[in-house]
Amino acid sequence: MTRMPMTNAPKTATVDDARMVGRTLAAAFDDDPMMRWFFPDDASREAGLSRYFTTLFTRQYVHHGVCERTDAAASFWVSPEGREKAVPDAETVRELQDILGDRAGLFREAVEEAAKHSPAEPHWYLAVIGADPAARGQGHGAALLRSGLAQADAAGLPVYLESSKPDNLPFYEHFGFTVLGEARLPGGGPALWAMRRAPRTPAGG
Repeated sequence: MTRMPMTNAPKTATVDDARMVGRTLAAAFDDDPMMRWFFPDDASREAGLSRYFTTLFTRQYVHHGVCERTDAAASFWVSPEGREKAVPDAETVRELQDILGDRAGLFREAVEEAAKHSPAEPHWYLAVIGADPAARGQGHGAALLRSGLAQADAAGLPVYLESSKPDNLPFYEHFGFTVLGEARLPGGGPALWAMRRAPRTPAGG
């Protein structure tokens, strides 16, 4: 029996995809400096990351964001219309604190610091994007990125993101992002780069 090839065609992610989304993003962010800062224990990181991303997805982004997936990647976007509602409620915060354990305080400080630099202009926000390393080079992350950027372009709006992995900056720059600045996470955490991409007008439009 031949194995069906994985498709990198973006599709809407639903609550039924929660397990796949959590597992995929846990693999994608295993080597991310910020996630390693929040989940420093090698033995428990995969389980912690899976719970973390599953919670964000099921309680927050699937309801108030634009969530897409391929067979090996997932992305969470927030449009201007969903910005206020996409903020975690008290129950979600408690659940995340339980998942993070003694790193919950550092996480809260990081979120508060990032909020200070949130752009005032209307924009699309790329909250999370990641592909399973086992499918690297197959275009899964790029397909999801193009899909979200097309929606932002159609609305004539810029896109913002933050990345703590320097290796990812050239990837985003390839898609038109520029680095706005570099910040250091509170408590001696890793660097975080804020990036912006101006809206593009469709050719001939």
